[in-house]
Order: sequence, then C-alpha cells, then structure tokens
Amino acid sequence: MNFTFLPRHMLIMADHQKIHPVADPEAPPPTTTPPVPRASFTSEKGDPVQRPPPPPPPRPLSRDIPVIHSKPPNRSCCCKCMCWTITLLVLLLVVLGAAAGILYLVFRPKLPNYSVDSLKITDLRLNYDMTLYAAFDVKIRAKNPNEKIGIYYEKGGKLSVWYTNTKLCQGSLPKFYQGHRNTTVLNVVLTGQARSGSTLMAALQEQQRTGRIPLDLKVDIPVAIKMGKLKLKKVRFFVECLLVVDSLSTNNSITIRASNCRFRPKL
Repeated sequence: MNFTFLPRHMLIMADHQKIHPVADPEAPPPTTTPPVPRASFTSEKGDPVQRPPPPPPPRPLSRDIPVIHSKPPNRSCCCKCMCWTITLLVLLLVVLGAAAGILYLVFRPKLPNYSVDSLKITDLRLNYDMTLYAAFDVKIRAKNPNEKIGIYYEKGGKLSVWYTNTKLCQGSLPKFYQGHRNTTVLNVVLTGQARSGSTLMAALQEQQRTGRIPLDLKVDIPVAIKMGKLKLKKVRFFVECLLVVDSLSTNNSITIRASNCRFRPKL
C-alpha cells in the first residue's frame, strides 16, 4: 500500500474549501427526550416507568431481651365484678324474702301475750342500814296463740319490779316449753334491797295517798322458737309491763288499776 503525503499548504486550502451547514432561524427547535431517572426505565413507547424501590436489607438476628410493658388497669373488669356482686346480693335478698314469705304463709306466726294476774307484797320495810327491803309475789300469765309454733323458755330468765328507775326486787323465771295454743301461769317470788331506803319509802307513802302507785315490771328471758321440727337459734326477749296499783300494804289484796305489757326482742 502506497501513501501520498500532501504538503501543509495544500491541507490548509482544502480545509477552507469545505461547506459548513448554517442553522435556519425559522426552523422549530429540536425535540429532546427528558432524562430518565436512575430508578426508572423507558417503556417501548418511550415513557419512563418508575421502578419499585429495592427491598430493605434483612435485619441481622440479635438476641434482644423482650420488654414487657405494663398495661393500664382495666376498668371494664372492675365494673363487671361490681355488677356481678350487686346482682348476687339482689338475688340473695330475693331468695331470703321468698323464703320468709313462704314461712309466714305456712306457720302464720303471732306474738305471744303476757299479763300480770296478781301482785302481792309480803314484806316492805326499812333496814338498820337505811336500805329498803321488798318481797313481792307475782303471778304472770303467758299465752302462745300460734298453732304451729312452740316456744322454749330457756334457763336464765329474770323478772324484776322497778319504781322511778330504782329496782325494788328481782326473781328467777323457770325453764319450760310452751306448746301450740297454750296458756301458762307462772308464780314468781321476788326479793331485793334498794339504797336510799328512807327517801324511797317517803316517796312511796306520798304516792300511796293518791291511790295510784306506778310500778314497772320487766322480764328478760332467753327464748328459742320451734317451727315444726326445726328449733331456731336462741334469742333474748324483753317484756315490760307498766302497772298502776292502789296500795303497797303488806299481806293485803292489791288492786291493779292499769296494766300495759309490751313484748319485743332484745338487741
């Protein structure tokens, strides 16, 4: 292969003779394709399509200690417990009320009646130590009007006579059982001594002139109720009889002008 080298001045002349294109000022600007982001690619129509981001790298396995977060107190649980408690109490009251109603309809309980039949003063005098000694004989009538209920009068019952909040004498009541629709008469002997005897005797003698002497007779006795074959728990009953007598003369008949007895359980 033969190469021909041209002189330098001939190369310069050839360069001046070349035709260079001239830009047309009225021609529209050439269309340019917008740059495609790095995280996208171009579809067949030339539109850029966004690529999904790459997934995050997997976290390295580590032996972390689990943290237990304390939960706030659950108010709904407390409300449920309270509702259940109230419901159980209401049901218990309903059951007890129904049981009491059934027992009342079956046994028809009635309060016993008490009255003072007679009162006799066997001794009433002043002692040498200025105490007042008194001895009474009292006859009490107890009536049980119930047809299906019996009454156990337990040991430990007391009967006492009072005047103006001063106890004059006291006696013990016997232990006995009173059956259905039964009336029992008790004869009780009362004895006792009271302080300030001279003052108390003077007040009794002054009251005797009027012919109306107020006395208070009190009964405190433990009682157990028998309903059918069931014997209930022992409770204490209290009976109070307000009496008005005409005289306190010893070994003479005393007229009871007024008598009012009240019966109630002792709390």
